Amino acid sequence: MLSLSTVVIVSISSLNEWKLGRSSAESLKEVYLSQKSYLADHPSDSFADFDADDLIPYLPNRPGAMPTALGLEEESLTLNFNLMPPQFQLSGTAYDPSDSPSDGLWDVGSL
Repeated sequence: MLSLSTVVIVSISSLNEWKLGRSSAESLKEVYLSQKSYLADHPSDSFADFDADDLIPYLPNRPGAMPTALGLEEESLTLNFNLMPPQFQLSGTAYDPSDSPSDGLWDVGSL
């Protein structure tokens, strides 16, 4: 019974980590789409000069603010939307605890 409980707890923990990574990736994809839409309307602008106020109107479903995310240890991640594709960062470095930088968990995925 104890072994079965351990397996269930580990499985639930892994599922929760996957859900966090997937949710984060979906947020990044929304920002990436808003970046591309903004640049389609303003082709002479550079993504390095994006401002949150520039991109918010282009976000799907018009949430009114840039997306946020928490890391696996519930640390607050910073959204860097001055990169294409955008990324969540922790202490100035890309945050991606998954095995791949293009798996669609914690990142935009394969482009």
